[in-house]
Amino acid sequence: MTTEFGATDLWVFGYGSLIWRPGFAFEESVQARLHGYHRSLCVFSHVHRGTPERPGLVLGLDRGGVCRGLAFRVAAGQAQETVDYLRAREQATAVYLERHVPLKLEDGRQVRGIVYVADRKHLQYAGKLPAAQLLKLVREGKGQSGENPDYVLQTHEHLRKMGIFDPVLADLAQQLAPGLGAPHPPLAG
Repeated sequence: MTTEFGATDLWVFGYGSLIWRPGFAFEESVQARLHGYHRSLCVFSHVHRGTPERPGLVLGLDRGGVCRGLAFRVAAGQAQETVDYLRAREQATAVYLERHVPLKLEDGRQVRGIVYVADRKHLQYAGKLPAAQLLKLVREGKGQSGENPDYVLQTHEHLRKMGIFDPVLADLAQQLAPGLGAPHPPLAG
């Protein structure tokens, strides 16, 4: 049996729940930037945070912009197992496309990493929704991995701790749990 991964260490880019619940062993994690994509609540969740009858919303990487997140370095010996785990987790309904992309790490290193981006042709691709619809879907979503508001609040809080401000998540957090979506402090400069 040939394996796709395992000759070298593997880098995985997390931009949503992978930041706070990676689910795999890693050697290091470093803040990183991914150019060409931005974080967006653009995926109807039919498994993890909703159902086909009552979809929730989860994050996807959509075209354009820059996304700050967390890059995880996985030891070569764990690479194939990690990719198998990620494929089962992220591609339960094939709404994400696996990509190998250049990442710029906070410490200046440049690496190639695996990431899952939203498939705009998939029926679960939500695109950019009005704020009221985002809130309604998030409030009502519940799936195998739990309630949709918890996903939004956890992601918002972990991004905030990393110094990353996402205005859509901050607004939703403020409406879901007043006080948590407080405006981002001004950057020194």
